[in-house]
Amino acid sequence: MPRFRAVLFDFFGTLTRPVQRGKGHLSTAELLGCPPAAFLEVLDRTFYDRASGRFDTVEATLRWVCEQAGVHPPAEALRAAAAARHQAVRADTRLRDEAVPTLRALRRRGLRTGVISDCTHELPAFLPELAIAPLLDVRVFSVQVGRCKPDASLYLAACARLGLSPADCLYVGDGGSQELTGAQRAGLSAARLASPDLADHLVFNLDAAWAGRTLGSLREVVDLVDEAPSPVGAPW
Repeated sequence: MPRFRAVLFDFFGTLTRPVQRGKGHLSTAELLGCPPAAFLEVLDRTFYDRASGRFDTVEATLRWVCEQAGVHPPAEALRAAAAARHQAVRADTRLRDEAVPTLRALRRRGLRTGVISDCTHELPAFLPELAIAPLLDVRVFSVQVGRCKPDASLYLAACARLGLSPADCLYVGDGGSQELTGAQRAGLSAARLASPDLADHLVFNLDAAWAGRTLGSLREVVDLVDEAPSPVGAPW
């Protein structure tokens, strides 16, 4: 029997293909009357402010982003931009071809599955529409928890919702937000997805010094749980 009882995944760049901001974000800026370059610069600089649930709504978030760029859009523009922002993030999100087969294979082996994501309000809204949704037992979003990785509260929240101890769980991610060392500090085992296409992935605070287990593709997660993994904290 596999040692692990659950596998928890990062979302962007792990269950999805690499993410880069598409043209929809420029349209969002235009609706707000915000110079696109300034808008994108603020988005990059304030990711953790926005992903930690500091603002209750998309409109409030966009109002604050615009204020950082010296722009003050009217309420009507904010409503239109919120809808455009949802569409833009959704358009940037393309599941990896192996995401659904991997989740199905894990569940056939009796493992629970879940996602832990640093994200803004858009992902919780559209994830239920994705093909992976019925294959996830738990979903933990930073914007709802009020903390971002590598804060232990996200990992422990997922474990608690599954009714499992951290030692029962494997965490898999591309390494953004220091998520792998964060998972280990919370008591989980962790493995980095190092797919070659991630060289073009939009990522913040990368776990660049990760020296643990590394996977070349999402499919290798199934092979990993079929092995007898090392104890938690061991240098995979």
